[in-house]
Amino acid sequence: MTDLLYPFVEFDFMRRALAGSLIISLSAAPVGVFMVLRRISLMGDALSHAVLPGVAIGYLVAGLSVTAMALGGLLAGCLVALASGLSSRWSTVPEDRNLAAWYLIALALGVFLISVRGGSVDLMHVLFGAALGLGDAALVWVGATATATIWVLLMLFRPLVFDSVDPGSLSNQGSWGWVTHGAFVVLIVLNLVAGLHAMGTLMAVGLMILPGTIASYWCQRLDSLLVMAVALAGLASVAGLLGSFYADWPTSPTVILGLGIAYLLSVLLGRRQGLVRALWFRAVQTKQSKELRK
Repeated sequence: MTDLLYPFVEFDFMRRALAGSLIISLSAAPVGVFMVLRRISLMGDALSHAVLPGVAIGYLVAGLSVTAMALGGLLAGCLVALASGLSSRWSTVPEDRNLAAWYLIALALGVFLISVRGGSVDLMHVLFGAALGLGDAALVWVGATATATIWVLLMLFRPLVFDSVDPGSLSNQGSWGWVTHGAFVVLIVLNLVAGLHAMGTLMAVGLMILPGTIASYWCQRLDSLLVMAVALAGLASVAGLLGSFYADWPTSPTVILGLGIAYLLSVLLGRRQGLVRALWFRAVQTKQSKELRK
C-alpha cells in the first residue's frame, strides 16, 4: 500500500494530477448518471467533439492558456448544441441527426485548425490531455466547475429525476422545460471542458458516461447510482495515474480502459440485467415450466 501511495506523497505533480482527477470525478460522474438515465449518453460524445474548434482557437490565440481554451470550448459546445436544437425545431429532421452533422463539422474544423497552425504534439495534447501537467489555473477551473455543477444539479434535481422516470416530461413543461434542458446541456459542456487538460476532448466523456453505465448494472436507487459512479470514476483515475507513473502508460486511455474492463465485467456479472444472471433466471423459469407440465 505504501508503494502505491509513494508517487502521491513524493511528487507534487502527482498530487496535482490526483486532486484534479478526483475533483473531475466528483463533478462529471453525477452528470453522467443523469445522462444515462435520460437516455442522452450519445449527446455527451457529440458535444465532446463539438468543443474542439473553440479549444483550438483558444490555443492558437493564447497557447496553453487554461482560461482561453476553456472559454473557447464552452462557447463552441454551447453553440453546437444551440444550432442543433434550433435546426430540429425549424425543420422536420430529428435532433440526433442534426447533432451528428454539427459535431462532425466542428470536429473536422478543430482538427484542421490545430493541424495547420499547430502540430501533431499539440493535437495529441488537446485530444488526449496531460493529467500529469495540471497547473494551478487548471485546478481552479476544475474546482469552480465542480462547485457550480453540484449547485445546479441540486437546483434541477426534481425535474431531472422526473424526466429520467418519464422521458419527454421536460418537453411538456413549456419554457421551463427548455430552460432546464438547456442548463443541463451547459453542465455537460462545462464538465467536458473541465476535463480537457487532464483527459482531453476525446477521453473526458468516458469519465462521464462509463461510471454511470457501470453503476446501472449494480444499483437501482438513485443515491446508490450517484455514489457508485463517483467512486468508480475516482478509482479509475487513481489507477490510471499509477499506471502512467509506474508503467509509462498514457493516463487518459488507461483510465477509460480500466472503466471499460469494469463495464465488460458488469455486462456479464451485473446484479441488474447482467447476462449471467439473466441466463440463470431463464434456466430456472424453463425448469419450473417443465415441472409444471409434468
